[in-house]
Amino acid sequence: VVWRVWSLMRFLIKGSVAGGTVYLVYDQELLGPSDKSQAALQKAEEVVPPAMHQFHQYVCHQTRLEMPQLPGPSKTNFPNFRDPWNSGIVSAMAALSVAPS
Repeated sequence: VVWRVWSLMRFLIKGSVAGGTVYLVYDQELLGPSDKSQAALQKAEEVVPPAMHQFHQYVCHQTRLEMPQLPGPSKTNFPNFRDPWNSGIVSAMAALSVAPS
């Protein structure tokens, strides 16, 4: 009986995470125009590090454990995603157009 309850709980948790992910992608229009995706990425770069710091402080306070401070994330410069993608598509279509039929 316990095994079935545990199995059901795992299924519900995984389904909730998957559903939340799909909702977030749809709500933030991450699969839409690339300018909205880049804006969401910049927003995440601004919001996530302070949230991780707050969570770190909360866990240390609640558990009374001293955890070493994690190093800050390295600054990643993301290029424009549209240009490499479009050039790859153009190259693939050009290769297919000259291929024998």
